[in-house]
Amino acid sequence: MISPKERVLTKGLRKKRQENLFLKRLFNNKLAVVGLIIVLLFSLIALFAPLIVHIDPTKMNVNDALLGPGEGGHLLGTDNYGRDLFSRIVYGARVSLFVGVGSVVVGGAIGIFLGLISGFYGGIVDSVIMRIMDGMYAFPFILLAIVLMTALGTGLENVILAIGLANVPTFSRIVRGQVLAVKQEEFIEVTCSLGARDFNLLFKHILPNCSGPIIVYGTMGIAGAIISEAALSFLGLGIQPPDPSWGNILQEGRDYLQVSPHICLFSGLAIFLSVLGFNVFGDGLRDALDPKTRI
Repeated sequence: MISPKERVLTKGLRKKRQENLFLKRLFNNKLAVVGLIIVLLFSLIALFAPLIVHIDPTKMNVNDALLGPGEGGHLLGTDNYGRDLFSRIVYGARVSLFVGVGSVVVGGAIGIFLGLISGFYGGIVDSVIMRIMDGMYAFPFILLAIVLMTALGTGLENVILAIGLANVPTFSRIVRGQVLAVKQEEFIEVTCSLGARDFNLLFKHILPNCSGPIIVYGTMGIAGAIISEAALSFLGLGIQPPDPSWGNILQEGRDYLQVSPHICLFSGLAIFLSVLGFNVFGDGLRDALDPKTRI
């Protein structure tokens, strides 16, 4: 007969072994490590932006307009208004990462809740929720975000809300599929027979067993949100000048591609590297969390 103390110790050792196996798989994946380094680098740049640059990213000086990289003491040159491009790229990282994380949190919170309810209760509840999600799926992601931005108006908070709401259908479908699989497990039947309430069953037993795909999609969702924010800002629906955003830097630099291509080059490179980092890291997480994968 195993005592409760021994059972707890055994469970702890099993969990520790699973965590070690996950970390081993993750760090044995060289691409995932590269992605993690890129993600950490951009996160540090966004977090310590005031310490990295000491030039106001919104300060204009028409006498220094369109300077090339390294000219006039400007590391990456200046834009068409003479604003320091390096400081705008660095502070733009703050906007992009904040929008990326914030929209995934908003979309995840709503989508996870709807997916849990839909998958657990089924029936008419499942049908109503999924038909609403199907209706949202009828719009391409960026088109849905544009429609929402048109209704909500411009601004950082509205960008986060619009992209977050556009993410809801995918989150809800991922969670619903996981719930349908997990609720068939024997431990769920045992927990139900012991009189567990629906709330405890959903959030203490089912949701933790659905966390793997949620984490993976959330990581990749940040990359998608960065692209969406850049696209909205490029179209004039997102972050409004003079506030820096990689998207509006691209938009302002497109008219000067022949004389000052560095404006679009550096902002586009920042978008490319950040999205690449999150996607590659997300792929590594997916492989590390998949028990069938052997790295």
